[in-house]
Amino acid sequence: MAECGVQGEQPQRRLGVKENGELTDSELSVDERKQRDREERGTLVLWKKPLLTLHYFTLELLITLKEWLWRLWRQRQTVFGLLILLILLSIAYCIEGTHQKYVLYMEKKTLWCAYWVGLGILSSVGLGTGLHTFLLYLGPHIASVTLAAYECGSVDFPEPPYPDQIVCPQQNSAAPGSDAAEQLGVEATGADGLAESAAIQGSVSLWSIICKVRLEACMWGAGTAIGELPPYFMARAARLSGADPHDEDYQRFEEILDQTQSAQDFASRAKVAVQKLIQTVGFLGILVCASIPNPLFDLAGITCGHFLVPFWTFFGATLIGKAVIKMHIQKLFVIVTFSRHIVEQMVSLIGAVPLLGAALQKPFREYLEAQKAKLHHHAGEGIPTEESWLPWLFEKVVVIMVCFFVCSIVNSMAQSYGKRKQQEKHSEGKTE
Repeated sequence: MAECGVQGEQPQRRLGVKENGELTDSELSVDERKQRDREERGTLVLWKKPLLTLHYFTLELLITLKEWLWRLWRQRQTVFGLLILLILLSIAYCIEGTHQKYVLYMEKKTLWCAYWVGLGILSSVGLGTGLHTFLLYLGPHIASVTLAAYECGSVDFPEPPYPDQIVCPQQNSAAPGSDAAEQLGVEATGADGLAESAAIQGSVSLWSIICKVRLEACMWGAGTAIGELPPYFMARAARLSGADPHDEDYQRFEEILDQTQSAQDFASRAKVAVQKLIQTVGFLGILVCASIPNPLFDLAGITCGHFLVPFWTFFGATLIGKAVIKMHIQKLFVIVTFSRHIVEQMVSLIGAVPLLGAALQKPFREYLEAQKAKLHHHAGEGIPTEESWLPWLFEKVVVIMVCFFVCSIVNSMAQSYGKRKQQEKHSEGKTE
């Protein structure tokens, strides 16, 4: 009887039926358990469980910092060399001398390039939902340069204040307050309108505008290429070691590989097509996928890392595609869209909207006129300011998107820590 009782208890222990009717891990299949864990992690968001999400975010942040410090310690010789170089550059920066003008020039260019590279990295590195820095920063910058170039008839904006502020170049270089300046001002009084209209009518070549914004655009494209490296290294390390990485994108990629022959939706089939193109064609396939603005390149780094594509093959093709070819396509699109006649046509079309056309057209015209006035103000004069709801609205959109981006990072890191806890729980269950 005792043996029968023991044998009767064993199936019930294997089934693990709880009193409340829930099923334990032993009863669930692997796919069902993964789906349940994914749903549990999906509740770790700031608007559902704020305290727990912030707690998990802090713990994951500490773990990430610890891992990065350990990696830096393993590369301590390289870090020590970089520190010595930084000290030498700081000494050269502080010592007075004829080299200071070159130091200041290099400082300005380095900070300018680092700014756009950082924005490019934020756009593609995969933190949270990603920050659409092209729409928020680079696109508006190219548009403002384009509008200013057509208004001023030149791209030779004085530096400073460019790039912080765009001002049309002055035709007359006489010192203010001098007799020559006064005489020149009197003589030019009647010809101001003609000269100004001639400058406006003067044609600015499309190539000159492209060259004006080439540096920042290429740096932003290089940043987007750098942002594709973490998934590449993660997938490559997972393939070489055979370990299962804690990355949702990599797991979705493996699921796509397992289901290549079965029926899938259009997005999955398109990603499989991109994966096959990269796998079979190699450098040219990566170059083509990186050169075309498309959302299907998000798994390119994981694909190349999984199939052990050489680093320079992947990064070289991605860098050329994103920083050279793709950026010129995007630049050309923005410049053509914000050319003088296109903008005027767009404002006219806004006015053609029934009922609301005139009301919507007025703020756009006022904003364009205010921007033109700012371009023509002289040194020492106050910058003309005119209240408009368009810049106010754009600033608020930028703030909202940045806040949403930060919240998505917090949620993502909290969910990563939740996944760590789930895996620890499952591993403990297997050892028992």
